[in-house]
Amino acid sequence: MAPLTRWVLAHKRIVVVFWVLLTLIGIASAGSATKALKQKFSVPGKEGWVTNRQIVRDFHSTGGNNAPLLPVVTLPSGTSTSSPGVRAELRALEARIQRALPGSRIAGYASTHNPAFVSKDGRTSFIVAYPPRDPKQAFEDNPEAAKRTTKALAGTTVAGAPVHVTGFDALSVQSGGGNGPGVLVEALLGGFGALLVLAFVFASFLAIVPIMMAVVSILTTFLVVWGLTTITEVSPIVQFLIALIGLGVSIDYSLLVVVRWREERAHGRQGDEAIQRAMQTAGRAVLFSGTTVAIGLLALVALPLPFLRSVGYGGMLIPLISVIVAATLLPVVLAKLGPRLDWPHVRSDDNASRSWTRWARLVVRGRWLAALGAAAVLAALVLAATSLQPGLPNVNTIAKQGDAKQGLLALERSGIGSGALLPNEALVEGSTSPQGVARALAAVPGVQGAVAPSGAQWRSGGAAVVDAFTIPDGSSSSGRAALDRVRSAAHAVAGDVRLGGLGAQNQDFINAVYGNFPLMIALIAIITFILLARAFRSLLLPLKAVVLNVISVGAAWGVLDLVWQRGHGSNLIWGIPATGSVTAWIPLMVFAFLFGLSMDYEVFILARMREEYDATGSTSTAVVRGIGRTGRLVTSAALILFLAFVSLASGPETEVKVLATGLAAGILLDATVIRALLVPAVISLFGRWNWWLPHLPARVLRVEPSLPPRSLPSEGAG
Repeated sequence: MAPLTRWVLAHKRIVVVFWVLLTLIGIASAGSATKALKQKFSVPGKEGWVTNRQIVRDFHSTGGNNAPLLPVVTLPSGTSTSSPGVRAELRALEARIQRALPGSRIAGYASTHNPAFVSKDGRTSFIVAYPPRDPKQAFEDNPEAAKRTTKALAGTTVAGAPVHVTGFDALSVQSGGGNGPGVLVEALLGGFGALLVLAFVFASFLAIVPIMMAVVSILTTFLVVWGLTTITEVSPIVQFLIALIGLGVSIDYSLLVVVRWREERAHGRQGDEAIQRAMQTAGRAVLFSGTTVAIGLLALVALPLPFLRSVGYGGMLIPLISVIVAATLLPVVLAKLGPRLDWPHVRSDDNASRSWTRWARLVVRGRWLAALGAAAVLAALVLAATSLQPGLPNVNTIAKQGDAKQGLLALERSGIGSGALLPNEALVEGSTSPQGVARALAAVPGVQGAVAPSGAQWRSGGAAVVDAFTIPDGSSSSGRAALDRVRSAAHAVAGDVRLGGLGAQNQDFINAVYGNFPLMIALIAIITFILLARAFRSLLLPLKAVVLNVISVGAAWGVLDLVWQRGHGSNLIWGIPATGSVTAWIPLMVFAFLFGLSMDYEVFILARMREEYDATGSTSTAVVRGIGRTGRLVTSAALILFLAFVSLASGPETEVKVLATGLAAGILLDATVIRALLVPAVISLFGRWNWWLPHLPARVLRVEPSLPPRSLPSEGAG
């Protein structure tokens, strides 16, 4: 860091002009960068995804890859689908949907006379409508199709009963999906909360410096991601990660450096000397932290899914650019503006925080009790995480009220079940009879019925689509079991029958992701261990860091299970019932980001402890001084990230709320139970074993070895 800092301070004008230009270009191109992001989920080589692609291509509809729209009607008491005139009204209803969505693939009781579309009492009936996917059509996206269909059927009745349009996209539209505060507003909310925390930390105008660095980092990252979209597709979720996680990360890095700079000035160093010292210590910690976060995200490329790989590529840029800004622009700002902005100088950084020093001494004295207490809390949450079920969200969590919600309730109350919202689409080719496949699937336990419509929209060349409607919701264990039975039954009919639909594709997604998950963990753990072993000249400290980070993520997963999957909090806080499962990609994203973000705090704390140990030779002193100097910093940094995630949860989408909950809970647990309690207790227990690095690994890492523990005298508690 020293040569880089010297060069930066010697070429201040070049550095400032460079970053100002990038920031201005980033402002001008932010809109274009956002528009260039593309949402594309695929599971290459898997049956569900391959089948769905063929259905979309050959049948020109959103079937397979997207859920259909379901107009639902519950007839008045004493009336059924077999009553005079009802079937004709249902046929007219199908015709109205076809006019609203020309080219749609539609089926219902009127056109098929199949009981799969009718409840056992004959009073409730539904229609499936897959909007067209022809690029020439104006309404190829289901949310727009849902709005158009709902508008077209408004006021429509069958035998005097109203028709309700439901389905995943109709429910999403009525939940306010896409009408939240937006990325910019969420970033501003997070930035305002961060500014309040920084004002408390610095008690001077220095609070605006980390915000300035965050603005530069975020806009530059958007600019680089825009360039990345010319090479590969990048998921729209990256824009939220850049705006909010980028906000927290870049502020954290700047906060660490600025606090250390103030400390060096309080100890008598002035001008470039104080900046050089801050960068050699805090700047070095930032470098290792950013590299670790980037590795955690880049490891997503180990998964065979383009969507997650794009998040890995795009997300990796967030910490890397934040580190570059902190290492180049921040020293210049401190040199030119730092002393003037450090006013009023209410709080001095000459001494460590008295409250955190007292806390550290208390933990060191009662290290066994502290370690066991923290371990008990984490063990309980990790145990809860063992029942976490990746899958589809419970449809009842999407919208609380509205026309689509009424349609969903009608399906559930009638016994048809919410599983109808995600039909299993079997693609039948060759000489196999579609009607025979429908009969086989209809006989599967947990299936409401199956249909093989004979209309031209359901046949293409020698292929046909058969829809099977399961009764239980796909997020439940019974729904997943029903899907497995349907898949087995489809394969048992003939070898040329393949199962598609969103349920099957989601199951393929889970198998592809979590089947390769151990490889991802191993990659992250090994690379992180090597980096930290070199940074701290130790074998035990990096091993402990990796293990505790995995435990930290497991605890966050436990919170997801308790709050969302089981509903102990989601209903109380947001009025949303238990989801039954957690959307498949969310636990993975929580792991990728939390592993790196948590390592930030680990590096901040251990870097200071290593520095204090090298100066005193006492582990207990290193723990007390390390926590005394970094406790307030880590807590403030965690609070800033927490506020960013609260801003993320302000959007209406349930999946975003779930993701924000996992990230926020993980950050708080990591900064309190783990970093403020378990880490100092465990390091105190291990004593000088913490600093042991034998000659052979030291040679490989190209650092100085540390003495073996047996040659060192024992340490007391301090």
